Amino acid sequence: MATRKLTAILSLALLAAAACLAAAPERKMQYPVTEKTEQVDDYHGVKVADPYRWLEDTDSPRTRQWIERQNEITFGYLKSLPRREPIRARLTELWNYPRYGLPRQEGGRYFYSRNSGLQNQPVLYVQPSLKAEPRELIDPNALSKDGTVALSEISPSEDGKMLAYGLSSGGSDWVELRVRDVAGGKDLEDVIKWAKFTDASWTKDNKGFFYSRYPEPTAKTEEGAGLRSANEFHKVYYHAAGTSQASDKLVYERADQPKWHMGAGVTDDGRYAVITLTETGPRNRVYYIDLEDAQKPQVTGAVVKLIDTFEASYDPVGNDGTVMYFFTDRDAPRGRVIAIDLKNPARETWKTLVPETEDAIEDVRMVGDQFVVRYLHNAASRVVFYDTGGKQVKELELPGLGTVSGISGDRDDTELFYGFTSFLIPPSIYRYDVKTGKSEVFRSSEVKFDPSGYETKQVWYSSKDGTKVPMFITHRKGLKLDGSNPTYLTGYGGFRIPMTPAFSVSSVVWLESGGVLAIPNLRGGGEFGEAWHLAGTKEHKQNVFDDFIAAAEYLVREGYTSPKKLAVGGGSNGGLLIGAVLNQRPDLFGAALPAVGVMDMLRFHKFTIGSAWTFDYGSSDDPQQFKSLYAYSPLHNVKPGTKYPATLVTTGDHDDRVVPGHSFKYAAALQAAQAGDAPVLIRIETRAGHGAGKPTSMLIEEQADRWAFIMHNLGMDDPH
Repeated sequence: MATRKLTAILSLALLAAAACLAAAPERKMQYPVTEKTEQVDDYHGVKVADPYRWLEDTDSPRTRQWIERQNEITFGYLKSLPRREPIRARLTELWNYPRYGLPRQEGGRYFYSRNSGLQNQPVLYVQPSLKAEPRELIDPNALSKDGTVALSEISPSEDGKMLAYGLSSGGSDWVELRVRDVAGGKDLEDVIKWAKFTDASWTKDNKGFFYSRYPEPTAKTEEGAGLRSANEFHKVYYHAAGTSQASDKLVYERADQPKWHMGAGVTDDGRYAVITLTETGPRNRVYYIDLEDAQKPQVTGAVVKLIDTFEASYDPVGNDGTVMYFFTDRDAPRGRVIAIDLKNPARETWKTLVPETEDAIEDVRMVGDQFVVRYLHNAASRVVFYDTGGKQVKELELPGLGTVSGISGDRDDTELFYGFTSFLIPPSIYRYDVKTGKSEVFRSSEVKFDPSGYETKQVWYSSKDGTKVPMFITHRKGLKLDGSNPTYLTGYGGFRIPMTPAFSVSSVVWLESGGVLAIPNLRGGGEFGEAWHLAGTKEHKQNVFDDFIAAAEYLVREGYTSPKKLAVGGGSNGGLLIGAVLNQRPDLFGAALPAVGVMDMLRFHKFTIGSAWTFDYGSSDDPQQFKSLYAYSPLHNVKPGTKYPATLVTTGDHDDRVVPGHSFKYAAALQAAQAGDAPVLIRIETRAGHGAGKPTSMLIEEQADRWAFIMHNLGMDDPH
């Protein structure tokens, strides 16, 4: 174990090195030497070296020392960049505007979040009517000095008198649930630990709620392992408000299926608790409990298996008595709404209410006794209302081409709230009156940015196999297509997640600096339904990388930019994307920002929730899937002697979704392989996770570093 004295000596040496870099950041980097071991694994007869395996242990003394050494070099470099401070100042100015969450109405009370501007975390407010003054209910900023405790879940009881809420710390996915008396503003004694990937769903008698959690780790569990070890044996519980967690009733578990994840939601009429179970990917099973028949207050009645196979996705929407409605992609890759009568649930009796169309369904809710269907038309939102028989009532008139970021409302409500945003329009909250069909602004955002000088267009280009792929391009009006424009290309391409128009303070700074923002809708996403998603999974994952490379080539070919002026970035699955394309086409990019990426495709499924991703990626445990994973895995395809573009890897040391060992090992390999002069750095945020709940101050600092890094390495240091 390293002594404090040794650590201090190393720190002083690195500070000296950082000071030298500050004087000349363009000088060829001297990286800390990362120790290599003789670790070799056998995958179906193929020997694969993993010399940086030790970096997976985030909390070991030598890994912590490695983090410190890397950060000394990285932050010394970043602080020396000439545009960092102006960028940070502009980001701070832009970020200082009120931002609101969608209101939720229960028992006549409206609950919503608000960030006044530069608060590290949004504050939860409640008001007894739309015209009443809001009252602060929970301020997570008061719970930690560094702003890293976040409000991650809120669920009011049916009568609006109590609130179940979740707190997460340091960016972790682990949530601690509590219960607050709304009128008094004080917590009850309830504390629920080891909850994760869960909502709190109240029974209609307001006495308690369903939630999901993992078993409490044993005392022998290694310190810090909770942020790395596999998440297994998810269980559904019922918690009675005002009681201890020890009294919670186990509702459902599957001891024979440790990888299954499950959650329970109570229907609007209160009769059923619908249990959805997933293993990997979007496909799920559906079970239910008839709460009218359950022995109260145990609410642990017989669990009925309605759909007991992982064949498609089934999202419960609502019910009328024993007739239950689902949004599903079974026999409809773009989605449809069906009705299943629990009295006669045979498949041949299922009824289609809202049929599949050319536009993919993104979400369905029941509000005002109608189906509210949110579609994606070429990656932009449409919202259509249908009655319970499936007849179209009307289409919601939106403010323009953009994204409906969410819809809030219950079956018996006469109003709903929705958020709307686009690349150039800040997010605003609208209230829609179901009876009159009129929308009005509930809360708007005012950012110190004039969008009138910018434009967004959508283009289509051909990928390697001829597939047509759309891409949004945003830039100043009158842009000259002479190949000289600095361009930031970002994408995702996975898990059926669509990339739709959305406003970003960060993007504004890039646009104001003369940059072009390009976002392609890669296969693997959800823009065009399940077929589009599947075309970018498992053995087809290379399609995602081909789509992205083709987007870059389009931007160069059409004169938007050139390789030396083209930067790329992405996070999580998007970080994997950037790692893969850097290996395949290092000549095509001038700078790269892979964030919290899945970089080791042979071991990702061994940590936290990683096993759930095998639907998209496959698993190295399978001989055939191993071959395709090994062919593109960012860590395993770094080629020594290659001139890689300037790269800034970013991660958080508390990331318990994509564990930081991915980024640690990848950065070490890339630094060792770099043959060019461009810097390869890793920025490791402490007390940060995958991204959710990250404090505003931390977001500003990180984004200032990212833009300053790109602008310097694309030759943009002179703002004129």
